[in-house]
Amino acid sequence: MSEGQPRRHVSTAYVAMLAVAMVVGAGIFKSPALVAEAAGSPAWLFAAWAIGGFVTLIGALCYAELATAFPHPGGDYHFLGLAYGRGWSFLFAWARFTVINSGSIALLGYVLGDYLNLLLPLGDLGAPLYAATSVVALTAFNLRGAGPDNDAADYSLTSLEVVGLLAMVAAAFALILQGVPAVDRGALQAPNLPPATFCYALVYALLAFGGWSEIATLSAEVRDPKRGMARALVAAALVITALYLAVNWAFWYGLGIEGLAASATPAADLIAKAFGPWAGLVTALAIAFAVITSINATIVVGARTTYACAHDWPALRAIGVWDEKRQIPAAAIWAQGGISLALVVFAAFYEGFATLVDYTAPVYWLFLSMSGLALIVLRFRQPNVERPFRTPLYPLLPVTFLLSSLSMLASSLSYVTGESGAGALVSVGVLASGVIALVALSGTRQLARRP
Repeated sequence: MSEGQPRRHVSTAYVAMLAVAMVVGAGIFKSPALVAEAAGSPAWLFAAWAIGGFVTLIGALCYAELATAFPHPGGDYHFLGLAYGRGWSFLFAWARFTVINSGSIALLGYVLGDYLNLLLPLGDLGAPLYAATSVVALTAFNLRGAGPDNDAADYSLTSLEVVGLLAMVAAAFALILQGVPAVDRGALQAPNLPPATFCYALVYALLAFGGWSEIATLSAEVRDPKRGMARALVAAALVITALYLAVNWAFWYGLGIEGLAASATPAADLIAKAFGPWAGLVTALAIAFAVITSINATIVVGARTTYACAHDWPALRAIGVWDEKRQIPAAAIWAQGGISLALVVFAAFYEGFATLVDYTAPVYWLFLSMSGLALIVLRFRQPNVERPFRTPLYPLLPVTFLLSSLSMLASSLSYVTGESGAGALVSVGVLASGVIALVALSGTRQLARRP
């Protein structure tokens, strides 16, 4: 293995595809029922998803400026370092390595494991066994290296993910062809004011949009350094929003607002109504495609932040090595896979998926809020840096993005304090251990080259 640096070899289309893969996962199969219940009417249901897409687009425009002005394989790690100093950037990288990305990989593994355990039951240990297997298999898959053939495999996985979503839309059209009318015919008129619970509808919708920001780690690899990231981020936000609106239209048409709100498995219920006995298999395959693709994309982007941070600290240099031949941070991928496996084991002793939601959500929204603020801070601290793309309507859009992220942070904290909170307590402890690691590294006087 030879140590090298990332080179600009990634197309704009690939970055956009990876963003779609990051976002479109298990959330769209779990969130619609919660959004419908909180929205209360079809019109406010669609409004919640449209607003979620709008906020995502605003965030994409903010990140487009950061990624083009300050390209770096660390993504947010680099932005936070420039805005707040190397201590905060290290804590972010630590959080992504030990909590955000590794936790998301384990969480998605449990989603996949739950469904596979229904198809091929392995008892109480089935879900964690399937989750562990998925982490190992997809970590190995990402160690194959970058290149045209491997890019084609990533495109294929994402295509399958999109096909899984479009199966929901196809089910609604099948009902139309069968002459089955919409359950809520003529019910698209909205009340004058949204219900008091509409804010919760927005929270659940925004949860399903999470993850797009992490493709900023590819900003140093995209071929078009001036326009590539902006085009990819905006295109991904628009595609994801269109897919989510289409899927929710399908759920509304086939199940109605009340039926959707009451359904624990809206995808299975809709497909069962349209296609009968094939519902279980089709739904399981759709969810499996979505989850596998999201795990794969999370591994790709998460390891780059770990590499970037470790490369800056001599004591961590063993992980901060770029494999020049395969054009991947191989050591960081291995390390991330190990942490993800440990979290799979941890969650097996508690409540699996729910514990990992508690573990990841508050930390994720904390640092996303800080990244939103970093755009404003860097406008003041580094005004003369060339910015090939500037966020329009500054500072209105960055402030809107910051406030939406802070509201999600508050909501996630409210959620975990209302539940058992075991995962959140562990994540706080893990983040605190990052402070200890930072102090230890700083004490060695091995100063980071530059965050």
